[in-house]
Amino acid sequence: MIIRKKFKFEGAHIVRNCSTNRCKKSIHGHSYEVEVFFTSNKLDNGYMILDFGLTKKHIKNIIDSFDHAYSLWVGESDEFKNFFKTNSQRWIEMPVSPSAESYSLMFLKFIDHILKNSTFCNGEGNVEVSSVRVHETQTGYAEAFRPDIDLMQLDIKEVVFSKQVISEWEDKSELLEILDISTDKY
Repeated sequence: MIIRKKFKFEGAHIVRNCSTNRCKKSIHGHSYEVEVFFTSNKLDNGYMILDFGLTKKHIKNIIDSFDHAYSLWVGESDEFKNFFKTNSQRWIEMPVSPSAESYSLMFLKFIDHILKNSTFCNGEGNVEVSSVRVHETQTGYAEAFRPDIDLMQLDIKEVVFSKQVISEWEDKSELLEILDISTDKY
C-alpha cells in the first residue's frame, strides 16, 4: 500500500550545465509541487501507514525551507554566492545544481533520514519513503525512487540553510538534532 502527501513551494534557481540557455544562464522561478509517497510493512493502530499529521512537522519544514528562497549551487562564483547571501534572507546552498531531479533525490534523502531518526508511538510498522515526485511545471516532473537514492552523491549535511530559513522551522532544535546539523556555521 502507498500513501501520498503533497507539498508546495515557490522557488528560484539557475540550473548550471544544463542544455537550455534560458535555464542555465538566467535566474528563474517555479511553482513547485512535491509529492511524497510512503509505504510500510503494516498499518498502525489507526489502520494507517502513517498519520498525515506526522508529516506536518519535520518533513514539511524541510520542503517549506525552499519556499520563497533561492536555491544556490555551491559551484557558483564566490561573488555570486555572496550577493545572494547578502541580499536575501532565504537561501539554501546545495552541493548539486538545483534541477527537479536534484530536488527529488535530495528530498528523498532528507525524508529517509528523518523517518529513520523518528520515534513512532502508534504501532507504525517500517515506514519508508518510496519515492518523491517534484513537479517543476504543470507538464514536467522528476521522480526519485528508493533504488535511486545513490544516483547522486549528496550528504544532507552539505546542504546549508540560511539563518532565516532555520529560524522559521517548527521544533527547530529537534530538527537540527535529527539532521545532525551544527549551527556553528551559521
